[in-house]
Amino acid sequence: MVRAVLDQIDRHNSIVNAYCWVDRDAALRGASDSEARWMAGAPRGLIDGVPVGVKDNVLVAGMPARFGSKLTSDALVSHDAPAVARLREQGAIIIGKTTMPEFGWKAVTDSPLTGVTRNPWDTRKTPGGSSGGAVAAVVLGMGNIHLGTDGGGSIRIPAAFAGSYGIKPTRARVPAWPA
Repeated sequence: MVRAVLDQIDRHNSIVNAYCWVDRDAALRGASDSEARWMAGAPRGLIDGVPVGVKDNVLVAGMPARFGSKLTSDALVSHDAPAVARLREQGAIIIGKTTMPEFGWKAVTDSPLTGVTRNPWDTRKTPGGSSGGAVAAVVLGMGNIHLGTDGGGSIRIPAAFAGSYGIKPTRARVPAWPA
């Protein structure tokens, strides 16, 4: 499954600009580890081995958190946000980071750091925002699950623009911090 997702990223990301960071080596190692767990009859959970994309404003250990901005550091983060930690506990494989507008402040996904993200159905149009990279990726098979953020429609707007779906949990139901 991970190889298929990486192939889709190779095929489509240069057109829609959904991912701003992909960690192929870690994804392939994660897939190998997951396969071994399933073969041993000991998966971590129901999503063990499922490829996941994470929005660029969510902390993922070993990846930068740029928030779509040139004003932030490109240093690799040392720890996971609670939602990412929970996904990993269940065996999810973090593929990379999806694009977003600078600091998530727009309902379109473009930024000075990553450029314009395009709607997967019509590349002349926007996928909305601020989780536009996530929706473009999911529609094109560049990951099975995508973790976004939503305070004012940032998951719901892109889902509507791309004919997909998104879930906004109740406020404070999924903690941003601490882990």
